[in-house]
Amino acid sequence: MAKLLIKGGRVISPAQKLDDICDILVEDGKIAAIGKSLDAKAAQVIDASGKVVTPGLVDIHVHLRDPGLEYKEDIASGTLSAVTGGFTSVACMPNTQPVNDNHTITSYILNKAAKEGHCRVFPIASISKGLEGESMTEMGELKQHGVYAVSDDGKPVSNPQLMRRAMEYAKPFGMVIISHAEDLDLVGSGVMNDGPVATELGLKGIPWVAEDAATAREVMLSEFTGARLHVAHVSTKGSIEIVRQAKARGVAVTCEAAPHHFTLTDEAVRGYNTNAKMNPPLRSAEDMAAVRQGIADGTVDAIATDHAPHHIDEKNVEFAIAMNGIVGLETALPLSLKLVEDGVIDLPRAIALLTNGPAAALNLPVGGLVEGGEADITVIDPEFAWTVDAQKLASKSKNTPFDGWQMKGAALHTIVAGKVVFSRS
Repeated sequence: MAKLLIKGGRVISPAQKLDDICDILVEDGKIAAIGKSLDAKAAQVIDASGKVVTPGLVDIHVHLRDPGLEYKEDIASGTLSAVTGGFTSVACMPNTQPVNDNHTITSYILNKAAKEGHCRVFPIASISKGLEGESMTEMGELKQHGVYAVSDDGKPVSNPQLMRRAMEYAKPFGMVIISHAEDLDLVGSGVMNDGPVATELGLKGIPWVAEDAATAREVMLSEFTGARLHVAHVSTKGSIEIVRQAKARGVAVTCEAAPHHFTLTDEAVRGYNTNAKMNPPLRSAEDMAAVRQGIADGTVDAIATDHAPHHIDEKNVEFAIAMNGIVGLETALPLSLKLVEDGVIDLPRAIALLTNGPAAALNLPVGGLVEGGEADITVIDPEFAWTVDAQKLASKSKNTPFDGWQMKGAALHTIVAGKVVFSRS
């Protein structure tokens, strides 16, 4: 494999506490050297001067829809969307058809990713068989086949006894339990955040307590069992505070925030915009501010997209029956950099939230820049100005509330195992 030299960029790798102007030499898919004035003989050179060079970005909450729902997305298109957004690793949720609740489906995903994928894919398996919340999956067997975490994402595990047993079972295998924190009885028939906007639009609301009550239960079960807990897509002031207090007590809990929850409020639903319909729903300005504060003070460990592609026919319907979710892989980086521009966090913190933070939350072997390690690298231009055109997204699906938005910041080059898999023209 040819050599690759990334020259003169601001290299930021929070896991290695590295933030300096230097070069990175890549040989045979590995990082051969990180330093000043490295030799460029017989190497392909990427001039990164004035740019930011980081570990390949990591998204631990993606729906690739494969197997079974390939009309929305598949492993090839989903990972192409990922590398376009600067991500070199994604963890895919198990609510496929059939559900990833056994090693056969896990192996299918890994094999297809190896053949058709543009980046690394880490399958997340389900906690319960068929996502039915009744009996546990064979976590030990799943771990042996490459699963790092389990989740019934898209559905909460309503039975607290099952969740307790799942945590007790996952703990000795070193697996992380990812919680979709939602009390369905409190959600009822709600379709957006409960508040003045829902009242004005005549839509049934989902109260904040539906998320907070479930988050509190999961945290207490984690504290009781000693198991590793990761709370997906926190969206409320209360959930942020519950996680903050749990961390202060030493509970083994991490959490993630999605770009849409720190960028948009339920005001985006006006006009019955189904591309602003998601689960958990867009919340109030107070909730959004709390999520941003959680990102600033370290309560939030990772930025994760919850990339949820849907066919236009599933969104171009009445709001109440539209599918939940948006695509997010190609807009996550600029929306995260906007936090830097707004003074919420500094650039190294933003990079940490997109690299070693998510990797550490699920114990994934990625997210850093180490000599001798895998050369997964993203070259970023924080000043690159572009306009979101939904129809030009690499994802099969175009369901984004950011269509037409002016963005600043993009991946110029995405490198996986030493190979340049995406370059922005």
